Amino acid sequence: MKILLNENFNKLEQNYLFSEITRRVERFKSKNPHKKVISLGIGDVSLPLSPFVASKMSEASLKLGTKDGFVGYGDILGLPSLRKAISKRYQNRGITLDIDEIFISDGAKSDLGNIQDVLGNNEVVICDPVYPVYLDSSMISGRKIRLLKANEENYFLPSPDALESKPFVIYLCSPNNPTGAVFSKNQLQKWVDFAQSSGSLLIFDSAYEEYISDSSLPHSIFEIDGAKNCAIEICSFSKFAGFTGLRCGWTVIPRDLPIHHLWKRRQNTKFNGASYIAQMGALASLSLQGTKENRQNIEYYMKNAHKIATFLKEKQIFFVGGENAPYLWLKIPNKMSSWDFFDHLLENFGVVGTPGVGFGKNGEGFFRFSPFALSPDIDEALERLNNLN
Repeated sequence: MKILLNENFNKLEQNYLFSEITRRVERFKSKNPHKKVISLGIGDVSLPLSPFVASKMSEASLKLGTKDGFVGYGDILGLPSLRKAISKRYQNRGITLDIDEIFISDGAKSDLGNIQDVLGNNEVVICDPVYPVYLDSSMISGRKIRLLKANEENYFLPSPDALESKPFVIYLCSPNNPTGAVFSKNQLQKWVDFAQSSGSLLIFDSAYEEYISDSSLPHSIFEIDGAKNCAIEICSFSKFAGFTGLRCGWTVIPRDLPIHHLWKRRQNTKFNGASYIAQMGALASLSLQGTKENRQNIEYYMKNAHKIATFLKEKQIFFVGGENAPYLWLKIPNKMSSWDFFDHLLENFGVVGTPGVGFGKNGEGFFRFSPFALSPDIDEALERLNNLN
């Protein structure tokens, strides 16, 4: 074959983080077939869907099997009823959005990468450590990348102070994956002010906003003055409604931003809309009953996070997160490397976490624990780790 290929793919890490974790775990299991491995690693949910959401999806599925109820191609931008429900969700937080500013997707991860289709050759600013899709999609598109250090000194919440005043595309995530750190309103105001003054675009990932319990912390970038002039927001049903396998999310692009019509055109060209059944489940998850049942699942996971946080405090291990975010980002004891600590936990305790270096160079020496396992497994994992030095 003599066609040209996108050589930017060759710049990516050859082993995707979670694929490498799976490889090491499978190798351990093959040598220890009777040893139960407990994962506090990948951020997949473990509780079943809300019963109300599942029932509404079942109804939608059966409806498609009838002559009068069948639905084929729908609105590519998403069900109007779902977009109205999301608009109302924002309105309850004092944010006014028209439904044509809301685009339904098959998950936040897709849009976080695909949004670059409508952007020119801008320099991209990404906090390090980082959720891999920001970095990988920027590398695939061949863009110049600026990494901002997120570390103990800034409590893993970098500011724009080190950036010169020129246009950037800037990815921000709050509550943060992987660190669990959460931006305050004042901290986000600095980013919005910088974006406005420099002509930059903020891409704000709010996939974990439902885990915020502190009323002083912002759930949306649009709670910040001036954000509609310089920011878009990408969110997901995966973590607050358990849609990791169903795939459904949304992106908010204010109408006055020049990329609004480009994104609409992009979606009409390269996307045929999210699954009707998934969208009906998403709509149900935003109802009073769906919200109530999903809130119970979130509280379950956050109780797990509290258990892990209590354990780390008892061990006098520095960490962030676990309070207004599900993830806990801990400093590895005894100055072990991230992958050495991963192997240490797996080989000696049968417990799996996520090496911080897998999220970027600045993650070396740190480790992520996830609370999305079942509570008995959390208890057993912490009991095993009681002898951790």
